[in-house]
Amino acid sequence: MTEMNASRPVSRLSTGILVIALLYFAQSILVPLVVSLFAIALVWPLQRALKRWIPELLALLITLTLTILIILMVGSSIAWGLGRLGQWLFVNAGRYQEIYVSWADWLELHGFAIAGPLADRFDVMWLVRATQRIVLRLNGFAGFLVLVFIFVMLGLLEVDDFTRRLRFPAAQPQGEKILGAIREIAGKLRRYMVVRSFASVLTGLVVWAFALAAGLELAAAWGAIAFALNYIPFLGPLIATVFPTLFAIAQFESWQMAVVMFIGLNIIQFIIGSYLEPLLTGASLKISPFAVIFAVFFWSFMWGIPGAFLGVPMLMVFIVYCAQDSSSRWIAVLLSGGSADDDGGSA
Repeated sequence: MTEMNASRPVSRLSTGILVIALLYFAQSILVPLVVSLFAIALVWPLQRALKRWIPELLALLITLTLTILIILMVGSSIAWGLGRLGQWLFVNAGRYQEIYVSWADWLELHGFAIAGPLADRFDVMWLVRATQRIVLRLNGFAGFLVLVFIFVMLGLLEVDDFTRRLRFPAAQPQGEKILGAIREIAGKLRRYMVVRSFASVLTGLVVWAFALAAGLELAAAWGAIAFALNYIPFLGPLIATVFPTLFAIAQFESWQMAVVMFIGLNIIQFIIGSYLEPLLTGASLKISPFAVIFAVFFWSFMWGIPGAFLGVPMLMVFIVYCAQDSSSRWIAVLLSGGSADDDGGSA
């Protein structure tokens, strides 16, 4: 008996490692599946409302069309913004080279001898190539979207039937618990995305106005990039802040102006992300900031850009399911930063 108890932690650790490996190597199938489940949770109320007035297949077609249009709009905005940025960098790459060399010479005169060898090896074209790779990857999402479209279509057709199966006597009591968890998750995901979308649109507009007022070129592109990247917590706003700052160095050839851009953009991100969004989401969606950062970095490592976007929704799903059982409710409390009543009231 003692040996069996001692082997349990090892068995659980091995199972966890195998699950993580499965998630990583099966991402080509799992990522579209998770995105489609996320989309179904968001758009199902629209289809359900349309079915009251029009035939089911027509309601499905309208729902799918609107879903794909929204996904394309967000993806196209960042692809367009990064495309404009890549074109500008390709034309003006020499500016960064000259600025870097001049700064490296200045640092070398003040005793930083390491700047010399770095200046000899510095090649700004890596930044151009990196931007172009991101654009090509976004443009290559067509196959991904087709698979998501198929999953969403099949899932929306089966929602009613799946709900009925969960209510069968043979599925109880787990069926009702799963159904309650699904409803809670869907409600929280919809609220999260509504608030996130409002904050993203507002961030894009304010960044565009700020860049325009500061005289920064490609102001509309910076607004589009800030809008799309704001859907990724922490990482997205950070990238949307650093890129315009580096851009300002080449355009204005002044570190003072770059500092002004950096401070201004961070103030915008702080007010919207740290004050306005928490005010709109309320306590029901409160999640530990550490858990959010870990989820974003972990899932971005596992699944790349889609994982960074899905990190917080998947964390919300995990918290809700932990709150359904008394033995795991403490995990939900720790991750949410709230009380057991806040996160586990439906259990």
